[in-house]
Amino acid sequence: MNNWLRNGWPTLAIMLGASVWGMIWYPLRMLAALGVTGTAASALTSGAGCLFVLLVRHRALKTVRWHWLLPALALAAGITNLGFVWGSIHGQVMRVLLLFYLTPAWTALFAHFILHERLTWSGAGLAALSLAGAMTMLWSPRLGLPVPGNLAEWAGLAGGMGFAMSNVLILKTSRVLPEMKPEMRTATIFGGAALFSACASLFEAMPAPPTGAHLGTAAWLVIGLGLLLASNNMLVQYGLARVPANRASIIMLFEIVVTALSAWLFAGETPGPREWAGGVCIVLASALSSWVHRTKVLPPDPATEDVSLADDLDSDRNDRKGGKNRPRAMV
Repeated sequence: MNNWLRNGWPTLAIMLGASVWGMIWYPLRMLAALGVTGTAASALTSGAGCLFVLLVRHRALKTVRWHWLLPALALAAGITNLGFVWGSIHGQVMRVLLLFYLTPAWTALFAHFILHERLTWSGAGLAALSLAGAMTMLWSPRLGLPVPGNLAEWAGLAGGMGFAMSNVLILKTSRVLPEMKPEMRTATIFGGAALFSACASLFEAMPAPPTGAHLGTAAWLVIGLGLLLASNNMLVQYGLARVPANRASIIMLFEIVVTALSAWLFAGETPGPREWAGGVCIVLASALSSWVHRTKVLPPDPATEDVSLADDLDSDRNDRKGGKNRPRAMV
C-alpha cells in the first residue's frame, strides 16, 4: 500500500495537470465571449499566476541570479502560451493541439544546436513521423499544400515550436543554474508569458471591454485561472520530480484525450478520418520519443570510478528535477 502511494500520487498529479490543460480552452472561450481577447486573457491570467507563485514561494527568490537563459526562456514561454491561447480560442481545438504537439520534430532540432545533442537516426525518424502526421491532417485536394489553413492553426504550430524551445531551455537552465529553485523557473515562465502577451495585445483590435456584471465575471475568471494554472504547474512539478522522464511524457499525452472529449462535449467538434490518422502519428511519435530517449541508470562500479557514468547520473538527476518534461506555462 505504501509503495502504491509513493508511486501513485506523483502519477495522479501529472494526470490531473494534463486534465487541466486539456480543458483550459473552455474558460478561455468564456473570457473571449465576455469581451476579453486572447492576448489580453493570456497576459492577465499569466500575470496572476506569476504573482501567486512569487507570493507563495517568495523565499526562493534568493536562488535567482542573472543569466541570458532567463529572458530567452521567458520569450519562448510567451510564444508557447500565446500560440496555444489564441489558437484554441479562434480555431478548432483538436487541430490546434495536435499541431502544438509536434514537439519531437522541433525538440530534436533545438537540442542539437543548443544542448549539442547528437541528432540520431531514431530522433530524425520520430521527427519525420510527427511531421508526416501533420501533413496527413492538413492535406486535402481542395486546400493544396499541407500547411495550416488559418491563423489559429499557425498560432498552434508556433506555440508548439515555443514549447519545444522551452523544454530545451529548461533543461539548459537546470544545468547552468542548478541552485535555482523550480518554482522560480515557473515564475519566469508565467512572467514571460504575461509580458509577451501584453506587448502582443497592442497589435490586436480591442473589442468593447466588459462592463457591469460581465466585468465582475471576467475578473473572477482571470483570477481563478491564474491561481489554478500556477497551482497546477507546482502540482505537476511535484509529479515530475518523482516519476521517470519517459513515463511522465507518456502520462502527459493524457491531455490529448481530455481535449478530444471536452471539445466534443462542449464545442461539438468531432475530428474526421484525416485528423484521427494524423493525430495517431503525432501521438505515437511523442510516445516513442519518450521511450527512445529514456535514460538507463546503472549502479556505479566502485572499482573503476567511471567518470562518464557519474556525468550520466548527474544529467539524469537534472532531467528528473526540471528538464525535458517540465510543466508548460499554460495560459
